[in-house]
Amino acid sequence: MFWTEDKDDSQQFQVSDAVVDVVFSIQCKCIPRENAYLLSSALHQALPWLEEETNAGIHPVYGAESGNGWERPDTELLYLSRRQKLMVRLPKSRVAQSEVLVGQTLEIGGYPLKVGDYDIKKLSDLPTIFARNVVAGAQQSEEEFMGQALEQLQALGIRVQKMMCGKIGQIDTPGGLLHTRSLMLADLEREESVLLQEQGLGPERKLGCGLFLPQKGISAVKSGG
Repeated sequence: MFWTEDKDDSQQFQVSDAVVDVVFSIQCKCIPRENAYLLSSALHQALPWLEEETNAGIHPVYGAESGNGWERPDTELLYLSRRQKLMVRLPKSRVAQSEVLVGQTLEIGGYPLKVGDYDIKKLSDLPTIFARNVVAGAQQSEEEFMGQALEQLQALGIRVQKMMCGKIGQIDTPGGLLHTRSLMLADLEREESVLLQEQGLGPERKLGCGLFLPQKGISAVKSGG
């Protein structure tokens, strides 16, 4: 007799810790709302090896949010709560080198941000993940952006079941404006979810682009319009 039981995914699959989010506590009253480039520059100065680390990503500081997280207050400054964190996505092999940030005060557009202790957060295997910014063409239509994203995802071996793009955004850099769109994927397999968080999607991950975070579901985002 040959007998195969149904696969128990909770037992078979374990999230790899090859890439993790290093989550630093911070002391900072406020920083510029558009801080992606400023934060990236400050961290590159403090961690020179970031330049050569292709698997690193820097999550911009978003501060207080409204609704489902797709909207932010339209002000020049973000006033941060004591619970605000600084999060950097790194290969596990780089975590020890990032410890030099602890105790440093970074200057973010003229505003001091003091870095405190850190925790290590493994990536999530939730089936729904969301990136606030994925690099897009300046004149790219939603259909063209979705087609581009689909090609990139298929190149990673990810079978797209549900995908939705959201707000158009832009990141100001010395080289000009970087145009972006938000992107959510749902119904991913656990392995696919973790892989996409590890690899990211598209360029400029050190400006916070193509970095996916877990979401409990797609309904809240859909209701936000």
